[in-house]
Amino acid sequence: MTSWWVAVAAVSAAGLRIVGDGAPDRIAAPGDPARGRALIAARESANCVLCHAVPDPAVRFAGNVGPSRAGVGTRLSEAQLRLRVADNVRVNPATVMPSYYRIDGMDRVASNYAGKPVLTAQQVEDVVAWLVTLK
Repeated sequence: MTSWWVAVAAVSAAGLRIVGDGAPDRIAAPGDPARGRALIAARESANCVLCHAVPDPAVRFAGNVGPSRAGVGTRLSEAQLRLRVADNVRVNPATVMPSYYRIDGMDRVASNYAGKPVLTAQQVEDVVAWLVTLK
């Protein structure tokens, strides 16, 4: 590995097996890109477009706090995307992006999310499946 990440296996607070800067094991059935796109475009549970622009003509307004998701499937592997969606704090401890699958060790959690993940394991896999298509 040529990055600064140490290629060791660990387990994140979300229960993901971490290798380097990714989570190589699926946490549910293979994702459905169409469901993932719908989750990302919706301004509900995932609400990705609050901070990230996406290459989708149906999304008219998107944030620019986080990097654009255009081309993310070329820049990051499926394992890297899974970790960033599920438990981004493992990648960047100073991030403002929520860890969508982590439930412990969190600060200032809204009462309707306390003790449960923002996205289910299947929803994480669906989002990852769509992000991988963004070449």
